[in-house]
Amino acid sequence: MEPKDYLKDISEIKNMMNKSSRFISLSGLSGVLAGIYALIGAAIAYWLVAISGRDYLILDGKIFRLILLDLFLVALFSIVTGIILTTKKAKKNGSKIWDSSSRRLVYNFLIPLVVGGIYILIILGQQKYGQTGGLMLIFYGLALINASKYSLGDIRYLGFIEIVLGLTATLLPGFGFWLWVLGFGVMHIIYGTWMHFKYDKN
Repeated sequence: MEPKDYLKDISEIKNMMNKSSRFISLSGLSGVLAGIYALIGAAIAYWLVAISGRDYLILDGKIFRLILLDLFLVALFSIVTGIILTTKKAKKNGSKIWDSSSRRLVYNFLIPLVVGGIYILIILGQQKYGQTGGLMLIFYGLALINASKYSLGDIRYLGFIEIVLGLTATLLPGFGFWLWVLGFGVMHIIYGTWMHFKYDKN
């Protein structure tokens, strides 16, 4: 057997191990749509605050509850779209949608996200609103980095970007809303498009 045959065999073994330990059926298009949902949700939130006649939110106010509903719907649509498109891609590739690799991905993604969500609810209960957008970006970035070990490693770069945007938002709370829009909206569209053409088109 020639050396190039050994290299080919090693490469195939490496790819098989990669597929068995990582969930690689994530859809780039779902990232694009999640970004679009975030932009629509941000536009609705901006409009709600604008018609309220205030430049701030009251925790027990009607506008605040509507914005929470808005955020919930953005997250729900993003999750449902992600599940549908990822399931479709997994079936196309002949992969299982729910196996040990996808379970590890979900668990490692949810740990920082749930902890961050609880922490944000705690500080909102203490009427500390200024850091909310930055904290959402930071914990989401940490969740992406944590999950990247069990999926396409490229998503960790998006995680780093989200963390940088989140830290910037905590330093400049007056720009928190626009940095949130940049992180969850624009960056998802850019990154999802890149992932789509890099992985989904091949």
